[in-house]
Amino acid sequence: MTITAPSIELPKIEISEELIRRFDSLGPRYTSYPTADRFNDKFDEHIYIKYLQQPSSAPLSIYVHLPFCASICYYCGCNKIITKDHGRSAKYLRYLEKEMALATSHLQGKRQVAQLHLGGGTPTFLSSDELHELMDMLRKYFDFAPDAELGIEIDPRTVNDTMLGMLAGLGFNRTSLGVQDFDPEVQKAVNRIQPVAMVENAITASRAAGFLSVNFDLIYGLPKQNLGSFSTTLDEVIRLSPDRIALYNYAHLPARFKPQRRIVESELPPAEERLQIFLMSLRRLLDAGYVYIGLDHFAKPDDDLTRAQASKTLHRNFQGYTTRAECDLIGLGVSSIGKVGHSYSQSIGTLEDYYARLDAGQLPIKKGFELSMDDVLRRHIIMNFMCSEPIDFDAINKMYVIDFIEYFSQEIKRLQPYLDAGLITLGANSISVTPKGRMFVRAVGMVFDKYLQQATTAQYSRLI
Repeated sequence: MTITAPSIELPKIEISEELIRRFDSLGPRYTSYPTADRFNDKFDEHIYIKYLQQPSSAPLSIYVHLPFCASICYYCGCNKIITKDHGRSAKYLRYLEKEMALATSHLQGKRQVAQLHLGGGTPTFLSSDELHELMDMLRKYFDFAPDAELGIEIDPRTVNDTMLGMLAGLGFNRTSLGVQDFDPEVQKAVNRIQPVAMVENAITASRAAGFLSVNFDLIYGLPKQNLGSFSTTLDEVIRLSPDRIALYNYAHLPARFKPQRRIVESELPPAEERLQIFLMSLRRLLDAGYVYIGLDHFAKPDDDLTRAQASKTLHRNFQGYTTRAECDLIGLGVSSIGKVGHSYSQSIGTLEDYYARLDAGQLPIKKGFELSMDDVLRRHIIMNFMCSEPIDFDAINKMYVIDFIEYFSQEIKRLQPYLDAGLITLGANSISVTPKGRMFVRAVGMVFDKYLQQATTAQYSRLI
């Protein structure tokens, strides 16, 4: 079957299907640079403590990983524990407090928290009492700024109006709902049944409770999806009108993620149809008034992300795009990732090892990475590309004491295909991403990634 779709336009700039095919390879998503597949086990608790102890005026961002889920979603690649035993989460909270106490004992000075994100797993697996307990602990060990952004991932199947009101009362002002797809057959194929009415109630109750922003996560490329069925899903999404939308491309990696082995591969849409689903989704979201932020993220014109993009104050971290200035990220819980100073760290991934380390009075660091000045420089450039911000040679030369043209002479040569395609512009003193180049920033960033020349076990997703 041949499926056709019109060329896509990002405000007055046409992006052809041929252009997408030409530059759609595999590559990192650059929530960090170097990417997490470069972390190594030479980085341990002692190195992490060294960075925690460095004086800094940077605000803090906190990520708490809550790994428990009551049921399994077959597409999921997250670190999770399937259980209905709430005794396990009660124990986990006790150890989270141990980790908070250890980590904060090394922090220097008074540093405010500008951002908190609870992820999982299913954060709303926790009971109301447990969520109160967790927030009490966090406020005991950390000083939250009055305007702190507090976000939580929500499974619509696990909340009601009372819980959403309670979360708002705890200070949460942003939420992300895992929608994925509204088609009943697709939901059945991935073991996540949640009718439209259930999601509609969650978004209505979130707004009534005072949440400033509601995000929908969608996934295309799931089993039994097709162009027509996903268009129907988008009908409902546009009607419900979330403030932000993340449109992810499903990566089928059953060798790495065991739950995906339950997915029937023959039911996955072929590559051609996946592309057409993406093109159709992009067109429809733009027509509905959403602004393309970057990669697979969209926001309403009055959303903070859109304003940040317009004012060139957009940032990117492990949680994706954010309006907050550069923060040090403290990761708490199993498998959580942090960024402190010029370092990245990741915690142990199993509860048994996590508990054992904390019982021994040790921070549960499994691996990490110390950045060289070359890494910091390349991170600066790649993250600017990811946020579609220009690369100012003079500013970088002054900041890093280099000659940009000389230092990156080979990379500049490798930019030629992107110049020829009109995805970037190269001036005497700058590189800028063009409006149509915003969809291809991962590919442009890869030009400056020196680690891509080295072996890795990572299985990267498609760029588009």
